[in-house]
Amino acid sequence: MPAATPVLVVSDHVAGSVHVLTVPDGTVAGRLTGRHLSEHAGFLALPEGRVACVDDRRGELLVLDPFGERLVQLAVPVAVPAEHLACAPSGRRLAVTTGLGKNTEPWSDLLTVLELDTGDVARVRTRVGEPGVTVLGGDDSLLVLRHREPGALAVHRFADLLTAPPGCPPVAPHASLPLPDDGHGDAQDPLSGQVFTATGEGVHRARRKGAALVAEAVIPWEAPARGWYLRLDTRRRALWTTLRGGVPDPLRWPEWTNQAWRHDLETGHTVRTELGPGLVFRLALARRHAAFTRIHPDGDELLLLGDDDTVRRFPLPSMDGAPRRGGTPWEGVQRRAVAASPGSDWVAVTRGGHGEVHIVDAATGLEATRWRSSTPLHHGGHMTLRAWSDGADGDLVGR
Repeated sequence: MPAATPVLVVSDHVAGSVHVLTVPDGTVAGRLTGRHLSEHAGFLALPEGRVACVDDRRGELLVLDPFGERLVQLAVPVAVPAEHLACAPSGRRLAVTTGLGKNTEPWSDLLTVLELDTGDVARVRTRVGEPGVTVLGGDDSLLVLRHREPGALAVHRFADLLTAPPGCPPVAPHASLPLPDDGHGDAQDPLSGQVFTATGEGVHRARRKGAALVAEAVIPWEAPARGWYLRLDTRRRALWTTLRGGVPDPLRWPEWTNQAWRHDLETGHTVRTELGPGLVFRLALARRHAAFTRIHPDGDELLLLGDDDTVRRFPLPSMDGAPRRGGTPWEGVQRRAVAASPGSDWVAVTRGGHGEVHIVDAATGLEATRWRSSTPLHHGGHMTLRAWSDGADGDLVGR
């Protein structure tokens, strides 16, 4: 496949299928079956247009090369269900934490670390929960686990974890920083050596100092709301999230408020932009836009927030089985996934339950293609859009 052609990887994690499409025409360039990828751990961008992901059924980390002759470049056994996935700036040292899966309470404390170049892999026990993870680079890579209840950033030497003996031994961090108990959302900036965690207070920052972390000032939300995830914008050098406010009762989700939140890492300036009520969750970052979807009983929208902080709104066709008034937006309902590449103006949005993917030109808002999958894309599926050298691999956490 020509390196200049962007590609879209579409996962139906319920049906167990993966499709690779060329963008914008939607031609199928590759397919996998029997692969139930972790929607929560998501896709991790690697150098040269590759992506890493975790098959939650088979218990394998996959390195996919959508531009190469063989789609599956590597498969490595890892502990599942995968919660979070991250790598060092080199793209060679990876970590996978475990979470709930189909269980109602945290039960697993397994962490898997691996080195792609050597094939070395190890599993260790840390702390039961749903930990976030980042991997700091350098000659002595550090792995940082973000724990909840009690909240902490636990620092481990990556080399020590990778050389752990067989049998999944328990390991203790050699350094730790306290955090609020409600941490949810992680990012790191490889240029500054900072790690970021979203909490109810704001974004907690810590900077590497030797083999430990030093806490820095919290970035406040400056709103009666909070973000539940963080994304590093590799082109604009910024942090992004969506601030959700209103009564936290999930039955009142149509009343939830939503603001796009962008914090410039160079200037320290923060911009908040109103998006409207309903369910706005993950975002995607294109060349000149941030893309969001808004689900609401009165109609769904694709929202394109430009570099000039202007929001353009485009209606999306309704979904059978979409969240309804009086129900929650999480259990047994259809949702939407959104994907973009910082090296492209194309944006992709799914229509959960209908097996449709809209490929839209963010510059014009016009739909170029509507691809129809052979599977329903229940819960919206999950996607990633890559261009060969788009810089997306500068964001070192799975999305």
